[in-house]
Amino acid sequence: MILQGIPPVHVELKRNARARRMTLRVSRLDGRVTLSVPKRLKEAEARAFAEEKATWIRQQLDGRPEIQTPQIGVSLLFEGRTYPVIAGTGRAAKFTGDAFSVPGNADATPRKIAALLKLLARDRLVAASDGYARALDVDYSAIQLRDTRSRWGSCSSQGKLMYSWRLIMAPPEVLNYVAAHEVAHLREMNHSQAFWDLVAQIYPDYAVPRRWLRENGNQLHVWQF
Repeated sequence: MILQGIPPVHVELKRNARARRMTLRVSRLDGRVTLSVPKRLKEAEARAFAEEKATWIRQQLDGRPEIQTPQIGVSLLFEGRTYPVIAGTGRAAKFTGDAFSVPGNADATPRKIAALLKLLARDRLVAASDGYARALDVDYSAIQLRDTRSRWGSCSSQGKLMYSWRLIMAPPEVLNYVAAHEVAHLREMNHSQAFWDLVAQIYPDYAVPRRWLRENGNQLHVWQF
C-alpha cells in the first residue's frame, strides 16, 4: 500500500496467521516500512492504522542515515576510519594504505570496491577465526561471507561460520569480537553464561565492540555497492 504525501511512502503489508495485533516496523538499514497484521484483518483497517501512524513513519525515515555510494572523490568507511576513493590504474581496485585506488569506468567503481572489501574481509576474518579456534582447541568446517541484514555472524551445527563482509568497515576490534563470538559457538551453541565465559576467555573486553555494533552497526549498511 502507498501512503500519500511528499514523498509517498510504500508500506509492505504482511499477513501472519499467528499475529494478534498490528505491528509496524521501519528498518534502519534500508528504510523498508513493514506492517504485519493478523491473517483475516481487512485491508481497509490496515490502511487506516498506517495512515494514523504516518507522522511517526516519516519521522523514522527522516532520522535514517543518508544512503551513500562509493565513487571517485567520496570518502569510504574502512576499519572504522574514512579513506578517499581516487582514480587509479590497472584492472582492480587497491587499498594503498591511505586511499582506495579504483581504475576504469565510474559506473564500475562501487562493484570493484565491493570486490576488494570482500577479499580484505575474508583475509581478516579467516585470520581471526583461526586464532580464536586455536585458543579454544576447536575446528570449523568452512567460512562463508554474506551481505546479511539481520545478523553479523552465525555458526551452524555443522561448524560452518558465516560473517557479514561489511564488518571490514567497522573498527578491527569489532570484527575480532564477532569472530570470537562465533568461534565460541563451536563449543557452546547457545547464549548461556558458559558461552559468554568462553567469549571472555578469548576476547576479554567484548562489551565495548558489542556496544559499538548496537549503536553504530547501521552505519555499515548505508553504503550501496
